[in-house]
Amino acid sequence: MKNIWKLILAVACFFLAACAVITVNVYFPEKAAKEAYKSLDDMLLKPADKGAQPSATPPAPAPAAPEAAKPQSSLFNEVPSFSLVGSAYAAENEADTLAIELSSMPEVVKAYDDMSRRLPLIHQLFANGAIGISNQGLVSVRDKSKVTAQDQAQIAAENQSRKTVVMSMAKAILKLRKEKESQAAINQVMPKAAATFAETRQEGAEPGWWIQLQNGRWVQK
Repeated sequence: MKNIWKLILAVACFFLAACAVITVNVYFPEKAAKEAYKSLDDMLLKPADKGAQPSATPPAPAPAAPEAAKPQSSLFNEVPSFSLVGSAYAAENEADTLAIELSSMPEVVKAYDDMSRRLPLIHQLFANGAIGISNQGLVSVRDKSKVTAQDQAQIAAENQSRKTVVMSMAKAILKLRKEKESQAAINQVMPKAAATFAETRQEGAEPGWWIQLQNGRWVQK
């Protein structure tokens, strides 16, 4: 009888151990995520002082037939309708699908609004070498002598906005993959979402800006 209980206990321990080592394995669409980040930047990241000025007189209506309308990219055609009806997953392109999903998130729109307002200051600090783009896509201070206390506060706020975008990308990918939004799944996707965000921002950096390589080394572009 004692041996039977030992056997039952051993089997139970085996199954518990097996369950404990089960890991989440979520495929990360790196190329699609990168293109989605670029689409969001193109659509939403605009300096506040460079907004479109309203025209003095409204344009005359075009006499052309409806079928002659100028073609646009699938992303810009689908954003309004898909974000309103919540069916972004019907998009043919995975990058468009991710961008549409992200652009429908209020926290992402707010993050981009905030980043747009800070854009002139952040670009100025990049240009004079005060800050650089880390390998996580965050803003890192490199020369404290060129950064004021107010600048520090703006940099902290900028990084919070960037973290919001990266976290939202991770959540969007889990939704796209029909994965449960568990902490384990988020923890697995977040590093890849951050690295891809960093790569996107570093590719868009201007010559002379400081960027951090994945091995931690800082170089000027």
